[in-house]
Amino acid sequence: MTSIPDALRAATVQLAVSSDTARLDAELLMAHALGLSRNDLLLRQRDLTVPETFVPLLARRMDGEPIAHITGTRDFWTITLSVTPDTLIPRPDSETLIEAAVDHFATRAPATILDLGTGSGALLLAALAQWPHAQGLGLDASVPALAVAQGNAARLGMARRAAFRPGDWAQGVEGPFDLLLINPPYIVADLPLSGDVLREPASALFAGIDGLDDYRRIAPDLPRLIAPGGMAAIEIGYDQAASVTALLHAKGLAVALRRDLAGHDRCLIVTNPG
Repeated sequence: MTSIPDALRAATVQLAVSSDTARLDAELLMAHALGLSRNDLLLRQRDLTVPETFVPLLARRMDGEPIAHITGTRDFWTITLSVTPDTLIPRPDSETLIEAAVDHFATRAPATILDLGTGSGALLLAALAQWPHAQGLGLDASVPALAVAQGNAARLGMARRAAFRPGDWAQGVEGPFDLLLINPPYIVADLPLSGDVLREPASALFAGIDGLDDYRRIAPDLPRLIAPGGMAAIEIGYDQAASVTALLHAKGLAVALRRDLAGHDRCLIVTNPG
């Protein structure tokens, strides 16, 4: 009978062909198969046996299915979210937006939060977990994504503080809001992709021939939506800081840049000096 440590080592070798996080993937799949947290798995692995469900889960991952779709969950900031193929998988890079907001509101808390393109609700619900007295609104063009976000809010006990509704970015939204969280599509159309993103909704990834289509639509609404003393945190691609900043400066907004943990340009911090 194969032991858990041996099974994890073998799975890591198999997954290393296609995954940069092979060991982590193996541990998450094993934990899911056992119905345990990853921490519990690592603490108890020498006392457990490999469940029959592990091999089929491993096969799905080797076929390119994202870990989050296999397990149905993803950790983000301080919360755990349910995810489906209807939404982008929340990524650690996007936590940079929450970090920027925490720094901005160091001495006070935002009371109102707007999340444009909410997807799974990750950014809005992470912010509401950070500031337990805040209220928030999440908008998305995808009705299935909104259902995922609403389910996450209910599971996290935030349904009374988080409202979700269909929306075309900020069209028809009345402000202002203390904090705006915005993670629009920003990948150049027809750019070849690989890995987990191949299984994610294209509408949440691609944004025209230069990747800027949605920033152009969002920028005109920001001056009226950012409350005095408030801010917008906007995710960008690693090479888009200058171009998106120019769009925002043209609307009279002040912009600062924040990098993610890997040192890549990731978040524009936008304020309204007027």
